[in-house]
Amino acid sequence: MRARIASVLLAVVLALALPLSSAWAAKGDLDEIVNYQVKVDVNEDATLHMVYHIEWKVLDSTSEGPLSWVLIGIPNKHYVSVKGLSKTIKSIKYDKSQGDCVRIDLDKKYYAGEVVSFDFELVQDYMYQVDRDNKGETVYEFTPGWFDEAAVDNLEIRWNADKVERIAPAAQQDKGYYTWRTALKKKGRYTVTVGYANDAFAFDIDKNIEQWNKSGGTSSSSSDHDWVYGLVGLAAVGLMMWGSYQFLKVIANAFLRLFEMGSGFTTGKKITRTKVVYYPICQGCGAPRPEGRDTCDYCGRSFIQSEEVITEKDIPAQERAIRGKSTEGEYAYSSEPNTFLRVHVVPVPISTGSRHRSSGSSSHSSCACACACGCACACACAGGGRAGCTTKDFYNTNLKLSQLEEGGGAKT
Repeated sequence: MRARIASVLLAVVLALALPLSSAWAAKGDLDEIVNYQVKVDVNEDATLHMVYHIEWKVLDSTSEGPLSWVLIGIPNKHYVSVKGLSKTIKSIKYDKSQGDCVRIDLDKKYYAGEVVSFDFELVQDYMYQVDRDNKGETVYEFTPGWFDEAAVDNLEIRWNADKVERIAPAAQQDKGYYTWRTALKKKGRYTVTVGYANDAFAFDIDKNIEQWNKSGGTSSSSSDHDWVYGLVGLAAVGLMMWGSYQFLKVIANAFLRLFEMGSGFTTGKKITRTKVVYYPICQGCGAPRPEGRDTCDYCGRSFIQSEEVITEKDIPAQERAIRGKSTEGEYAYSSEPNTFLRVHVVPVPISTGSRHRSSGSSSHSSCACACACGCACACACAGGGRAGCTTKDFYNTNLKLSQLEEGGGAKT
């Protein structure tokens, strides 16, 4: 019976896709992130003082209106304070409608061709893990918010180098800050890891990310009929109110999530580990390799000397900091110069053999990261009529519309 219902619903979704496909394909980029900078200082109480600078260019103000507000994802709900620092910010406040975010209302409406630059500061707690990789060491793992529907021309992360014992990937110091620079495609993300001695700051084991995830869990279940009724109701409301490609996105996402709940499947992950060795200088023009770059900006030649897919057991025992890594990113070998472990994570369905499963809340409810809640990431998205923040909490089965819809900009 369940399989028959699933087949019917899938047929409905595919039928809806036909008349909407042309409009969907014609949709161009709405925005471009010209510059995205995050400066991080660790406070004595181990909270992070973060200053964000974003230069947001509007490419299309006709399809979905001008840009008048944005949602910028923050790592979790345990923020201490948030404050706007630029005149372009009319108001700023915490917003949980699309996950853990801050909503920034801009000083005016911005139209195609205009760039709005804004700055704000955030003091954030629950960001570290004590004794995660090594006894006596506390680690911050930070993924700046990524944008699903906008490219980032320049991402820069600056982290105060005081008391730091190790970092990954490798980075140069610039005026007392480790600095990572890169560019991101749509949905692209970049993770940095910073390690300290346990006595460097007032780290509290009760604020461990893993501890918070375990203690903050909730559970929910759904009967065979409830999830079908919920989807049908959502379809009816959507047909009456939207009649656009956005409705199809919500229905398709809801169908996949609810089918997972009712079919005995859950979401796991496939991890691919690649050992990458880079040339320190370009073999074509001799330019030094900038941190995080695969190809030379001057002549276009690849910096990659070799790539080899490996297993976890192939990683030397002395590389304890990177063994067991299961989060998307690239991590430096400590014993081999210019050598990195690239970890790629893909969600995959796994049969559970049971109709229902418990759901656990996460410190990254606004993230699309496939890690086991070990990173501190966020999302950001466009406002002013845009599609909204990506909210991919794979463990939340609450059928709120804002939680079923996927789209928008990037979720540090």
